[in-house]
Amino acid sequence: MYEPIRTKSVHTMAEPEFPHRSRGEELDIQLAGHLAALLAVTDELRALSADGDGDPGSGLDRAAERIAEQVARLRRGRRPVRATAAGGSGTARADSLHRRAHTLAGRALVVAASRADTAAAILAAERMDAHAAALDASSAALTAAH
Repeated sequence: MYEPIRTKSVHTMAEPEFPHRSRGEELDIQLAGHLAALLAVTDELRALSADGDGDPGSGLDRAAERIAEQVARLRRGRRPVRATAAGGSGTARADSLHRRAHTLAGRALVVAASRADTAAAILAAERMDAHAAALDASSAALTAAH
């Protein structure tokens, strides 16, 4: 009744010209990117704290090292490039950096949960909590000053 299809599908005819990455590899790349961005913001906060505008005992040094370790793990041993301090100072700059870090940690948490990476998810959740606490403390200090 119907004549069978004699040609190959267009989807099977062309061989890919580039290697495909698995979903896991794509998630690793995305997670490493979010964590590297979080590391850059953390390094800026560390520099700001060293200038006396923040709490030097806030654990930012240890957090930066833990983030760098996770990025290196996801990039198969390649260490991330570390940021240098940018211009700016004061509470407004620190608050802006904490908000940015909180957002980046949230993005990293979503990707880490998606790929079932417990270590990265725990680290991202801890960083979200730390930056939320820093913002709350800054807001409380601002309210008390007025």
